[in-house]
Amino acid sequence: MGSLKKILFITIPCVALAFSPVALRTRRVTPTPLFGWGPDPVWGAATVEYSVQSPFHSDCVHLRVTVPSGEEDASKFEIPGQYVQVKIAGDDECKPSFIAVANSIQSVAEEGCYEFLIKKTENNDYLTGTKEGDVLDVSQILGGGFSITENFDGFKFDFPTQNIMMFAAGTGIAPIRSVIESGVLKPETGRSCRLYYGCRSPSEMAYAERFAEWEAAGVQVVPVVSQPEGTGWNGRTGYIQNALEEDGVVAPKNCGAIMCGMKGMADSVKDVLGRAGVIEGRVLTNF
Repeated sequence: MGSLKKILFITIPCVALAFSPVALRTRRVTPTPLFGWGPDPVWGAATVEYSVQSPFHSDCVHLRVTVPSGEEDASKFEIPGQYVQVKIAGDDECKPSFIAVANSIQSVAEEGCYEFLIKKTENNDYLTGTKEGDVLDVSQILGGGFSITENFDGFKFDFPTQNIMMFAAGTGIAPIRSVIESGVLKPETGRSCRLYYGCRSPSEMAYAERFAEWEAAGVQVVPVVSQPEGTGWNGRTGYIQNALEEDGVVAPKNCGAIMCGMKGMADSVKDVLGRAGVIEGRVLTNF
């Protein structure tokens, strides 16, 4: 996605205002500035199904909204890592948040809902403070997502990958969840799949309740905590780039990598992978 490849944050906070409980279904295009980030948003009303505190992340909420009607929105979510813009319903002055879809392709198609993981900030109460029945403006699906099929599965780089590594920090785990649960990694083919997930403390480890399910599906989960003091944490510590260096990269020409998180983490991981010999085109980001 051109310049988007260097931008890894998935939300941009906007001012919290009251919003209408009326679910208008009219689709409309507004001249929201996108700073070169792709096409103009086509807004549709999405009703909040739930907004709940994350049980394993003290600063995050799980938000689930209906897919806005019109233009076959649900069918447009085809690649994990794609995102939508979200703003206050009817407020064309609001700076929208850019939020990656967290649930699977199949879940969106079958249930007609988007799920998001959103970290609370001083300015995003209009997202994190919602309740069932509230309405938000949500755009069409945007972005190219993680181009896994193109870069991992075929012969673009002479042969398909057999070892896939994923790297997530903080709320960057949300689009990685979509990757895992959409089945696009294909671990059943014999591929090895490993996820390094970095957090400051165990209380910031979103989706920890899903780790056992992911492991059963063939994804090894490696949680890494950078500030373990006083938490009772007995697992890996430090940063995920340090854990990667400690473990090493086996058969780098046969590896692919997927990552989402802050720029410092991504740059450090890319550096380790590049020095190991992983093909640059197989190191994927979604923004």
